[in-house]
Amino acid sequence: MILSEKDKINELCKILLEVGALLMEAGANTFRIRITVMRIASAFGYHAELLITHRALMLTIYNEDTDHFFSRLMQISAHRVNFRIVSGLSRMSWHIVEEKWDLEMVRKEIDRLKSIPHNSRIVTLLMVALAGASFCRLFGGGAIEMIIAFGATFIGLFIRQEAMKKEFNPYLCIFSAAFVSSLISGAAVYFHIGDNPEYAFATSVLYLIPGIPLINSLLDFLDGNIMNGVVRGINGLTISFSIALGLLGAILIYNI
Repeated sequence: MILSEKDKINELCKILLEVGALLMEAGANTFRIRITVMRIASAFGYHAELLITHRALMLTIYNEDTDHFFSRLMQISAHRVNFRIVSGLSRMSWHIVEEKWDLEMVRKEIDRLKSIPHNSRIVTLLMVALAGASFCRLFGGGAIEMIIAFGATFIGLFIRQEAMKKEFNPYLCIFSAAFVSSLISGAAVYFHIGDNPEYAFATSVLYLIPGIPLINSLLDFLDGNIMNGVVRGINGLTISFSIALGLLGAILIYNI
């Protein structure tokens, strides 16, 4: 389908905003978002100016030769880490540059990436719980402590997923998961189950640690994106505070 110049710039702007929004939602840092969007825009002969905030993107693209420009704003949905999207969009941007993709091919690739299914829920629960048990082993826990950490992590993550499905406040979801996990593992400390039950208690909430927000916050600071770095840093600290409150609740209940 042959598009007019006006339709082409309109569609390109929509695609660029969608790429930027998907990258932000999937956990990319500000520099990666900006460089990917500008790479795609440049491949189609346009210059892009992008304003990136934690909840919205504002994009203006223009062509100096034709004097065409277009501006649009897009709101960003809740952030959920998905490195398949990040790597897939990054590869796509290079294919656009090297293989001269048209807008239709780009749209099909974006739709394909969005349609890639996530791991099944039970696989996610089992793998995260296994990671919790592995952390417990690294800290020095034995078989009993690993089983406790596995169960606490499994149930805590299940609670978080259920709370997210009901669209609760994300920090409340984190608090609920931390409280349930520490409540289960704290029972082992209270009733002296195992040789070192405190290892299970300490590692049962590690799956909630906000590594991606804190890493992206540091990267944004280093790249000079101070505002996004502050927002992501505060988000990571608030998540950490929610985890601490969940642990505190179990500590006060068991008096441990």
